[in-house]
Amino acid sequence: MKVIVGIGGMTNGGKTTLTSSLLKSLPNCCVIHQDDFFKPQDQIAVGEDGFKQWDALEALDMEAMLSTVQAWARSPRKFARAHGVSVHPDASDTHILILEGFLLYSYKPLVDLYTLRYFLTVPYEECKQRRSTRSYMVPDPPGLFDGHVWPMYQKYRQEMEADGVEVVYLDGMKSREELFHQVLEDIQNLLLNHS
Repeated sequence: MKVIVGIGGMTNGGKTTLTSSLLKSLPNCCVIHQDDFFKPQDQIAVGEDGFKQWDALEALDMEAMLSTVQAWARSPRKFARAHGVSVHPDASDTHILILEGFLLYSYKPLVDLYTLRYFLTVPYEECKQRRSTRSYMVPDPPGLFDGHVWPMYQKYRQEMEADGVEVVYLDGMKSREELFHQVLEDIQNLLLNHS
């Protein structure tokens, strides 16, 4: 069985933390991080808001991400080996791919590939506070969160909801353990019901 799990949602919502926990606990599990598909800095446009558009879908090479997902789908064993994941003999028919990122459900060719879709949210103030404590390769200029990051999050979330993309919303204010166990249980139940 091949399972593709989306761990999406807002910046600093807990996506990477949840993904890391799941990766350690699931058999034959690989991860694709959307952040690995950012275009070079000189290809990121400056928007009407005056900021580089890092939080826009156009900042990502989504065709390359889709090709990577398709490579996994064609041969999950080969993909796992190429990414240093050993295939467990007792679960050799089970292959799990986690896609982690902030705009997972905005690229139409990927939307229907997910078996399960999750979307982490945290309140505005918490998101802003978490973002202020992170250091990025390209540091946030003053005003970026309010002038670009938060408005783009709202835009893409509204588009996702208007498009009818069904997701399980996760409250990023819950403990890491609670979120992890909720998603792990969903995946385990899916696998059990399939066998």
